[in-house]
Amino acid sequence: MGAIFQSLGRTVTAGVVLLVILIAAAGSGKFDHAWGLLVMRWLHVGSGVMWIGLLWYFNFVQIPSMPKIPDEQKPAIGKVIAPTALFWFRWAALATVITGIVLASMHGYIGTALLLATPFTAIGIGMWLALVMAFNVWFIIWPNQKKALGIVQVEAVEKAAAARMAMLTSRFNTMLSIPMLYCMVAQQNGGL
Repeated sequence: MGAIFQSLGRTVTAGVVLLVILIAAAGSGKFDHAWGLLVMRWLHVGSGVMWIGLLWYFNFVQIPSMPKIPDEQKPAIGKVIAPTALFWFRWAALATVITGIVLASMHGYIGTALLLATPFTAIGIGMWLALVMAFNVWFIIWPNQKKALGIVQVEAVEKAAAARMAMLTSRFNTMLSIPMLYCMVAQQNGGL
């Protein structure tokens, strides 16, 4: 059992195997459109949990903790932890957007939602907020983090400005995540 949990790959594989066993035990056996919706929603929620979980990790844990970390230990964050977290952060954002678009298309409401028309106003607002947030991840936060972390070499003044821009945009996304999550849940519970 210990060998499973000593490897992230084996742990994830074991989770998928456990899921397959649970599905087989439930005996549904119907791989129809409803099944496809379920799988897509599961993928959407899973990627969204990773995306927003990392966003909140950065804003509730990493950023506030950095001033408390001794200078000689900061390279471990900037050279190892932050780049890895940012990798999963940006790809989870993209996966969340793609699975959300596919899910809305499978349900047949993508156009109505994006136009913020009734009865999909709440989910539409949530989708627009998520699109703005994903844009920020890929086109503001990530390019600035590359400078701040030294992945892209820049002068010290530009590095400091990039770190500030990345932090402020990340805080903006944290702010947007609150109504975005509300809208996503509200749609299934009667709207706004």
